[in-house]
Amino acid sequence: MMPGRNASKTYGTVSAGTQKAMSGLEFVQGLADGTLPLNTIAQTLGYDVAEAASGRVVVTAKPSDIHLNPAGTVHGGLAATLLDSCMGLAVQSTLEKGVGQTTLEFKISLLRPITPETGEIRAEGVVLSRGRRVGTAEGRITDGKGRLLAHGTTTCLIFES
Repeated sequence: MMPGRNASKTYGTVSAGTQKAMSGLEFVQGLADGTLPLNTIAQTLGYDVAEAASGRVVVTAKPSDIHLNPAGTVHGGLAATLLDSCMGLAVQSTLEKGVGQTTLEFKISLLRPITPETGEIRAEGVVLSRGRRVGTAEGRITDGKGRLLAHGTTTCLIFES
């Protein structure tokens, strides 16, 4: 088990049929409460979907030595993955049954170094706009003291699944 992971969570994929039968909010809440498996990248990187509401999703992680780049700080790819996940899932949480989404593009800004000493970090994604074909969201990664470590925006394509 990865540092900071909830032992009750499982990992894998959710079948297309199961996803299609659920609203986006039901899907994301299932990830958060453990009734659905988290994706395997969450297991690899050690992050969790901690909170899910319509238009808002929180993902948490506890950076450790496995996340370090050659300079000794946490690789920016961890922040990018957390932001992509929380923002994309925030858009997903607004979708009706039979509708899916995928990231078209995202941008992030890394403001402060993250190290294992930072402790648990929290990535919160919030939907800015949700239309029939495109959804946008913003995300913020903060530490336990509320300091902003990174932020980003995403554009997601919305489609019938």
